[in-house]
Amino acid sequence: MPASPRDCPCLLMVDPAHFSVSYAINPWMDPARWQADPAGLHAQAVAAWQALRAALEVAGAVVEVAPGAPGLPDMVFPANSAVVLDGRALLARFRHAERRGEEAHFLALFEDLRTRGLVREVAQLPEGCFQEGAGDAIWDATRGHFWAGTGPRSAPGSVPALAAFFGREVVPLPLASDRCYHLDVGFCVLSGGHILYLPDALTPEALATLHARVGAAWRIEATADDLRHFNINAVCLGATVVMSLCTPGLRDRLAARGYRVVEVDLAPFMLSGGGAYCLTLNLSQNSSFPASSGL
Repeated sequence: MPASPRDCPCLLMVDPAHFSVSYAINPWMDPARWQADPAGLHAQAVAAWQALRAALEVAGAVVEVAPGAPGLPDMVFPANSAVVLDGRALLARFRHAERRGEEAHFLALFEDLRTRGLVREVAQLPEGCFQEGAGDAIWDATRGHFWAGTGPRSAPGSVPALAAFFGREVVPLPLASDRCYHLDVGFCVLSGGHILYLPDALTPEALATLHARVGAAWRIEATADDLRHFNINAVCLGATVVMSLCTPGLRDRLAARGYRVVEVDLAPFMLSGGGAYCLTLNLSQNSSFPASSGL
């Protein structure tokens, strides 16, 4: 019997051939550090990307690899390219000019995915309606809604646009810090219904919303050290959480909730402000497959 999308999630990754750190549009980006050894760091990035792909495949994912484009180094982070649910893809609109060139390339890429049956519909937001993909719209299968980061990159006006397109509730979580410029830098939905999050990433309003909707037993607080290691920016596949090199305290906290951490050294991508989640996009999220209840 063929595996269901839940059994074998399909994750999009973009080949890192054109990756570099050549500009700074978030506090983590360090072009000077990259320019000190561009060839060496690029080689490390390629090796890290390959190691991440291997770890995801071992954890049960099918990885779909797409090409990047010269001059668009951040295409390697497809989490920002679109929001996908039930085979319907709503493509991103980028706030910063440095990334807007990605929009046409991702449109062509997703149209190809559509012709191949990996998605069934492709749509675009209106120009100027800034929304940066799954980095700022994280599907919560347990609760049946999206959590939407707003502020540094995605505009509050994108929230009703997401809700209208997908016909699902979209819960806004305004972000409090440019260090968490996308929600996925400081917020991770785990398969068992738990939420791993950095309290300082969220405004008091957002924290109140989170606490009202998710009971204390289902919240796992991360630390500033976890943020610095990009451990919150993780990919959860069943009980396996794939992330950058993990802090011991977080590994223990996750193990206590039944999760197994798989670590990959993603240091070259952290110089651009990205981790494991940023480097992937789940094409097979399906609202018909709710996770175990964790309210």
